[in-house]
Amino acid sequence: MSSILSNLRNTVIAGIVLTIVMAVVVSMASGDGFAMGHAYGAFIMRWLHVLSGVMWIGLLYYFNFVQIPNMPNIPDEQKPAIGKVIAPAALWWFRWAAMATIVTGLLLAWMSGYLVDALTLGAQNGFAVDKSLAIGIGMWMGIIMWFNVWFVIWPNQKKALGMVEVDAATKAASARTAMLFSRTNTLLSIPMLYAMISAQNLY
Repeated sequence: MSSILSNLRNTVIAGIVLTIVMAVVVSMASGDGFAMGHAYGAFIMRWLHVLSGVMWIGLLYYFNFVQIPNMPNIPDEQKPAIGKVIAPAALWWFRWAAMATIVTGLLLAWMSGYLVDALTLGAQNGFAVDKSLAIGIGMWMGIIMWFNVWFVIWPNQKKALGMVEVDAATKAASARTAMLFSRTNTLLSIPMLYAMISAQNLY
């Protein structure tokens, strides 16, 4: 067991295997079997969307609830470890989790037949479908958050972390810009998650 848990790759593989075993056991116990059709494909896409979203929002909350507030408490001689090792690795997973969340979300909406209706906030139905309006608002907030990650936070973090050479004033300004847009995403994540969950459970 320790050989599985002491290696991240082995842990993830074991998690996938356990998921497959669980799915087969539940399917056999219920007697339904797997219907490997469109509905199951959409379910798998939803699962991947949620999995990606957990990684994305989890790292967003790590940055905003843990790393940023505690950076002033770290002695100056220890800060390079965060900037050179921890932050670049976390930002890699952060931005690619954002990409995976958006791609799987758009594919899920397309597979489920509500992509256009959601992106237009239900305009083609006179904004009368609450589910389309709710999921559409959530999707647009997610798209704005994804845009912030890739086109504002990441370019500014590269300057703030010294991956791109800039002067000290630009470095400080970039760090502040990245922080403010990260806080914007934290703010948006709360109504975004409400919109997504309400679309699935209230309408």
